[in-house]
Amino acid sequence: MDDLKYGKRNKRGDWGPNEPAGTAPLFVFPPRPLALLKWLPHYFLPYNLLFALSAVAWWHFVLPDAAVMKTLAWGWILWLFAVNCAALLVFFGAFELRLYTLRAQGNRFKYNGKWPSEQKSKAFFLESQNIDNMLRTFGTGLPIWTAIEVAILHAYANGYVPWLTFADHPVYLFCLALAVPVIHETHFFMLHRAIHWGPLYRWVHSVHHNSVNPSPWSSLAMHPVEQFGYLGVALWHLVIPSNPIMALYQLHYAGFGAIPGHIGFDKLELGEDTAADSHAYLHYLHHKYFEVNYGDGLIPFDRWIGTFHDGSKEGEARMEARYEKKRARANAAADSGKPSG
Repeated sequence: MDDLKYGKRNKRGDWGPNEPAGTAPLFVFPPRPLALLKWLPHYFLPYNLLFALSAVAWWHFVLPDAAVMKTLAWGWILWLFAVNCAALLVFFGAFELRLYTLRAQGNRFKYNGKWPSEQKSKAFFLESQNIDNMLRTFGTGLPIWTAIEVAILHAYANGYVPWLTFADHPVYLFCLALAVPVIHETHFFMLHRAIHWGPLYRWVHSVHHNSVNPSPWSSLAMHPVEQFGYLGVALWHLVIPSNPIMALYQLHYAGFGAIPGHIGFDKLELGEDTAADSHAYLHYLHHKYFEVNYGDGLIPFDRWIGTFHDGSKEGEARMEARYEKKRARANAAADSGKPSG
């Protein structure tokens, strides 16, 4: 495909779309019913439905009976950890292999014209972004993922929290399934905004931001504290009345769902004239500019607090104006602390 029909490439080789990024027409006033109906299939396809089906598959084919999960035994816990690792290796690895190893579509639709494998940095283990990202993903991310999963399943199996069944509560659980992305977006935005606070950023979140030019393995490459906070969104299902499959869906939505915002490409080519949107642009801009787009755009939190950047020149101007005000406040605070005379 000719990516220049859809965007522009600058002298550095960075590509950007012609159309500014937008947010979902879900929480807008006045309501936009026609836009909502047109957008609605994107709420389910392709990722949300895939993650929901993966939770059902885990429940039926991976996990043991509830009676087994009443006891914390290494057998079923290690089996679950191994399956999680294998699934993530296949899912994330498929994007990495096609886009970054084989470079099957070259740099078409690639936001950053450089390749992480060709950029060494002392910020990473062995100065390699890929090695660093994979070590963080499998070294701490997957153990934390599995620990959260085990804690939730163990709690349900022992009756520590209410276990609502689909037979008795079909409408409520269906609505809860629809709310999983909303829960994720709200939790992610609040966590993400918090860890951009100075001390937490330096101690925790800067690890993830080392990947200024993110690639698939950057998705869960975080400090362990951030990994726990991010994947811990599934723990909300121990607070609200729910079902273990819903909790698994919430966890898979966060874990597997971290990939779309980090693949570094705007579109995935499926043929000579067809491509699938990655919806990665908003989060790519966050990695590029740091203090914009704390959310993923399902709920317009960033529009509401003035940190939204859509990739346009107007968006850049708004960002620069906000930075200038921030610098002015910092300078004024510094001046007020100077001794007089």
